[in-house]
Amino acid sequence: MADERLAALEDLSRRLEEGARRLREDGLDPDEAIRVAGECAELASSAAVELDRIVRAGGGDGAEVPGQEELL
Repeated sequence: MADERLAALEDLSRRLEEGARRLREDGLDPDEAIRVAGECAELASSAAVELDRIVRAGGGDGAEVPGQEELL
């Protein structure tokens, strides 16, 4: 189950990076930029929820979250 959640988090991260790349493109239509920014906000929210699920599933100590020890 943790592997599936990590895979979902990695997918969300990849999609966020793609959205950020699109927002940096020259000549991006303002309406498209608004749409992409909204998608990125939704993706970030989903990533936060997924990360919270991963931490809670691991007993709340963050042991299963890669890189977590670097934040402490």
